[in-house]
Amino acid sequence: MKELLQKQERNNQDFVLIISTAKNIGEAEKLAALLVKERLAACVSLSSPVTSVYRWRDNVEIEKEVTLFIKTIGRNYEKVEEMILDNHVYEVPEIICLPIINGEPNYLNWIEENTKVQD
Repeated sequence: MKELLQKQERNNQDFVLIISTAKNIGEAEKLAALLVKERLAACVSLSSPVTSVYRWRDNVEIEKEVTLFIKTIGRNYEKVEEMILDNHVYEVPEIICLPIINGEPNYLNWIEENTKVQD
């Protein structure tokens, strides 16, 4: 039981999945490369295409987009958000942060080793 609690404690230490979208694959690849290069994310997976249906300025819009799944540590959230806002073409880009409640320990170690801690 103690081992399980230690595992949960570590997994809750701050691993997160940040979700964003981009206008096209080129924009998504640019953002992903910046985040990984700066060690703000260990990995960014791109999924394309997705269809987004949303309300914008009193109009219902239907657009093809690319989803970014950004794997990092929670302490990097503010820097990731800043990087996306500074480099995104959208006026209001999607940026959603979800906690990773649990995960394979070697994968979580890899995320931690490939992101730098932001103080």
